[in-house]
Amino acid sequence: MSPMSAKTRAGRILNRLRKQSPTASVELSYTTPFELLVATILSAQCTDERVNGVTPALFKTYPGPEELADASPPRLEALIRPTGFYRSKAQHLVKCSRALVERFGGEVPRTMEALTSLPGIGRKTANVILGACLGVPSIVVDTHVKRVSRRLALTRHTDPTKIEFDLQTVWPEREWTEGSQRILLHGRYTCLARKPKCEACVIYEDCHWEGKRLRPC
Repeated sequence: MSPMSAKTRAGRILNRLRKQSPTASVELSYTTPFELLVATILSAQCTDERVNGVTPALFKTYPGPEELADASPPRLEALIRPTGFYRSKAQHLVKCSRALVERFGGEVPRTMEALTSLPGIGRKTANVILGACLGVPSIVVDTHVKRVSRRLALTRHTDPTKIEFDLQTVWPEREWTEGSQRILLHGRYTCLARKPKCEACVIYEDCHWEGKRLRPC
């Protein structure tokens, strides 16, 4: 497929998803960049719904990086236990909070380089913060975006960073943040890993995935 035709199809896919759902936003609950950073760390191998059930008590106990940097491990682990992998997540949260306090004055930095220098923060989390909170065009590649973008032949790669760069080439920069979020939500609710809901897919005609299900006549 030529670069131009790939961009045309990618744009058509986003337009159809936009018509289906005019708004596309992060489903994690937060009020500040720091809260979104914490929630995104907790969302690893966990649903947003479960994270949202944990964070109100967590943020009441530790409202900012200064408080979380000095958190008691047993108390913190107890608060975030429902999100799974709570010991390693607690360590990441404390180390990340300490770095924010010591190196950035308690403020969440505004660049990819600075964000990914924080303990436990990779490109995915950094892109969530940049796009949702800071208005920086960013493509989040999680397990849903990876699966859907490969099924739609928007990328052939499996490495998240390479997928991110591939999507940057087929979408205009202004579409990066909402575009990746729309693909993410499509994967979360329609293009499921095991039993995709092809009968309800608004981009069925643009999907050339060999495993897609035939629609009933």
